[in-house]
Amino acid sequence: MKSVIGKNITLALYGESHGRAIGVVADGFPAGIKVDTDFIQSQLDKRKPKGKISTQRREEDDFVIISGVFNGFTTGTPVHIMIENKAQHSGDYHPELPRPSHADYAAHVKYAGFEDWRGGGHFSGRLTAPVVAVGAIAIDVLKNKGITIGTHIKKCQHVEDRNFENYADDIALCNSEYFATLDKNAGTQMQQHIENTGADCDSVGGVLETAVLGLPAGVGEPYFNSLESVLSHYLFSIGGVKGVEFGLGFDFADHLGSEVNDAFEMFEGRVVTKTNNNGGINGGISNGMPVVFRTAIKPTPSIFKTQDTVDLKTMENAKLTLTGRHDPAIFHRARVVVDSMTALALLDLLVQRYGERWLSE
Repeated sequence: MKSVIGKNITLALYGESHGRAIGVVADGFPAGIKVDTDFIQSQLDKRKPKGKISTQRREEDDFVIISGVFNGFTTGTPVHIMIENKAQHSGDYHPELPRPSHADYAAHVKYAGFEDWRGGGHFSGRLTAPVVAVGAIAIDVLKNKGITIGTHIKKCQHVEDRNFENYADDIALCNSEYFATLDKNAGTQMQQHIENTGADCDSVGGVLETAVLGLPAGVGEPYFNSLESVLSHYLFSIGGVKGVEFGLGFDFADHLGSEVNDAFEMFEGRVVTKTNNNGGINGGISNGMPVVFRTAIKPTPSIFKTQDTVDLKTMENAKLTLTGRHDPAIFHRARVVVDSMTALALLDLLVQRYGERWLSE
């Protein structure tokens, strides 16, 4: 098992949901990058559960930077961020009864029964907290380079938010909200739907839409490290993500080339496209337009309805009724995780193109 990702800036993720602590070791940040601890905490706060639309597990998420930062700047050595777990209820879990659509059974087979099953162990959404913490550093670096990232909740079952319109304003709006929708009325309807679904002992999924503004043309390493493939690798590392599409995505199949080709034109002295159906990417390389993609988040598999499973001790069919604290929806909390993974993926590719000193210049 290797929980490591990245080529130029590598991330090693560690810990379990109910273990003593979770954390990340990030190697490759050059010396001299300012680390804003207040911003890190504000990003972690976007991931925290709140109200009836989230789990009642309330972790403080007080992070500690163990190494790699001195006097507010990176030192060039690995950055180690740790977050303690303080609100575990391990008695709510039954290792002999794998939860449907969770990693319980697959992990049990892969690790021959030695896995830490408490709260989902290493496969829990709890592990996204250190990703958000280190992702905050990446987001800050990109912002200083004129590259901004924003994600809104595009869809919650039958309720849809509007599309991005003015990218700069809409990205700022996304980043200022806990429940990030561009249309407040849609956000209110979504939250009510989540509450109603939770009250019915069920869960609901959603679609997130992300925009990256300011990414220069020429980023991406085809064939096997294209901008789409690298972003997809990072995004599919987030638990619950079951689909990623760029630009029109699967809707391309409903059109002719003459309808969806992005024609070029000159605008204020630079080459742009009249439309952005390809989501800012051609041939696996950024073309200078906003990068736009969507991620599909499945309904939380932890629901309070009785479900069919198998008793791994007796190898007989069994019934499972969950207890404990679970989210009726996770996509609103996953939004900041998507932002973080996007920033980390882009940072890795940007270092490959421009070199590590470019980050701190």
